[in-house]
Formats: sequence, C-alpha cells, structure tokens
Amino acid sequence: MNNAQRSRSIVVGLLGILSTAPACGGAPGGGGAASSTFTSSSDSPARACLAVADAKRQRKPSEPDRISVKHVLVRYDGARGAAATVTRTREQACLRAEEALAKLKEGATFAEVVGLYSEESGAATREGSIGAIERSDVAPAFADAAFELKIKEVSEVVETPFGFHVILRVE
Repeated sequence: MNNAQRSRSIVVGLLGILSTAPACGGAPGGGGAASSTFTSSSDSPARACLAVADAKRQRKPSEPDRISVKHVLVRYDGARGAAATVTRTREQACLRAEEALAKLKEGATFAEVVGLYSEESGAATREGSIGAIERSDVAPAFADAAFELKIKEVSEVVETPFGFHVILRVE
C-alpha cells in the first residue's frame, strides 16, 4: 500500500469512527460535564473546559453541504479508540486540548500543534487533515462545531466519545 492509499485509508477509518458518535455534548456513558464529580477547587479549570467542550450548538440554515477541516484529537482513558497506553482522565484530556488551543492563539501553526498534541494515528503527516466532510460523515458534536466555523477559524474544544478536538476549517 503506498502512502496516498495509507493516508486515505486512515482518513476513511477516522470518518467512519467519528460518524458513530452520539449527539452534541454527549460524553461516554451518556453523561455530559454536569454528570462528572469534582472534589476540589483545583478542578475549576477542568470544569470550565468540560462546559465549553459540551456546549450545545445550533445548525445554521445557510451552511454549505461540505467543508474541509483539520483537527487535533486528545484522547483519554476510556475514550473510544484510545490506546491502552493512554492513562489521562477525561478532565486532563480536556485541559490538554485547551493547552493546544492556547498554543494556536499564541501563534503556533496548526501543523506544529497537531505534531505536539494530536493522538490520532497519522495525524502529523496529514497535519490533522480529514479532508472534505459532510455533516453525516462525522459525529454530531464535531459537525456542529466544524460547520459553524468560518474559513481559517479555529473552534473551541469539542468533545466526542473519541476524545477532545480542536477543529480548523480550511475551506
């Protein structure tokens, strides 16, 4: 299999995985941020991160049928598709995704941030690209966030059952 075929296979696999996710704001086990328990005031940044990641978004009637996107994926223990070596908690993963977003806001390129933070197989070689998507290709929470973006705009942190995403709309 050549590199182009391998990359296409990875992207097609990712699209299939993302499209099986539950509705926006859905967390593994059916609970959103409100169902998590926090035991100390030091968890406030995690609570804030989860609230942003679980935000409900509205579909816009004027949105295009297809858009091209890139993303950073940060996984946590128990997320779908996470390797056994991933031991961070959901809260830690959310904060790591926020850290990736902060790097982008500080001027890092999307490719640099993908290389440092994304835990999706092959992401660095594709610079996080998953290509052109339709809403039905990806999880509803991912689609809602991606389709509300303007070209070259970056999303806030978004959660799907596969982890936390930071999305860049390319076109």
